[in-house]
Amino acid sequence: MHRFGLGLRKPHYREFLEHRVAVDFLEVISENFMIDGGRPRQILRDLRDRYPVALHGVSMSLGSVDGLDGTYLRRLRALVDEVEPLFVSDHLSWSRIDGFNSHDLLPLPYTNEALNTVCDNIDHAQTVLGRTMLVENPSSYIAFAPAEMTEWDFMAAMCARTGCHLLLDVNNVFVSASNHGFDPIAYLAGIPHERVRQVHLAGHSQGSELLVDTHDSPVPESVWDLFAQVLPHLSSVATMIERDDDIPPLAELLRELQEARDIADATRAVAA
Repeated sequence: MHRFGLGLRKPHYREFLEHRVAVDFLEVISENFMIDGGRPRQILRDLRDRYPVALHGVSMSLGSVDGLDGTYLRRLRALVDEVEPLFVSDHLSWSRIDGFNSHDLLPLPYTNEALNTVCDNIDHAQTVLGRTMLVENPSSYIAFAPAEMTEWDFMAAMCARTGCHLLLDVNNVFVSASNHGFDPIAYLAGIPHERVRQVHLAGHSQGSELLVDTHDSPVPESVWDLFAQVLPHLSSVATMIERDDDIPPLAELLRELQEARDIADATRAVAA
């Protein structure tokens, strides 16, 4: 069964709390609620009574050679136990070294050494959390040389070794493909489709030389086209619209979400 949801952002809290909004789930940023008690946690509990919730992290730092932060994992486990989320996800990236957090999703070299580090960290996180994680493909602006494998081969090996699932960000595929000159269709063909549990759809901006994953605009046709091409290969995924800046009225995001539903319906009709 396909689900369709939105990323929860502060301007829309009241509407979700006071009205029954036509979404199948909400995704929240884990770190915004990893506190004991207080108003944010109460808001999340109230929302969880109304909608299934997915937890999406931005600072686990799965690529850190220092390993994972034990305090962070314990706080996340407490949130997981309380919310009982649909999914727990984070990014294929690193952000922390020697106790310093860059608060950015930094790229990894696609080497066997980096793969070992990522897999060790995913294994550790899944053990502490007591559940299978989803790992999101990154958007990137530099590439390390020499790479020993493609990003999609790296992710396929990561899934095979750890049993983790994937959060497929279609916008990130388009952004990275444009920036690095690879074929996004080859990427989508190379990932293990059976491991995809969630899909992100978002917009991007044109920088001076590269595309930038800004999440501050509607989903463009280029991303919708990739979504329509990969969706027939996926089953029972939770698709959502992600907007992090220049956040519009909720009604506008719901119109975008309906476009995702329409594409899914068209895909099913063709398959039938």
